[in-house]
Amino acid sequence: MSERYQGKPFLELVDSYVLDSIGHLNPEQDKALTAREAEFRDLFGEEGNWRQITERRMRFPDGMSQAICEVWTSGRARFVEANGTEPDPLEFTRHFVDTKFPH
Repeated sequence: MSERYQGKPFLELVDSYVLDSIGHLNPEQDKALTAREAEFRDLFGEEGNWRQITERRMRFPDGMSQAICEVWTSGRARFVEANGTEPDPLEFTRHFVDTKFPH
């Protein structure tokens, strides 16, 4: 487990939700989260899959995943133009979550 998630199990779900929204959640991580859904339901007192649990606990409106993707897409274009390289999806996720959803 990453030091980032030490004592913050829900943060892993939020980060994964953002990565999934921008198309960069690796299949192994998705599979691992799916395998832990019963644990998440018990831990957070919610029903559904890990994505639904995240959306409910964060009180995300419908379309939040698409909105996050739009932020990534527009920011990515500006980043590439300014830096000549692709942005790091993990760094985007950490920055996005830390600034939009302080924990």
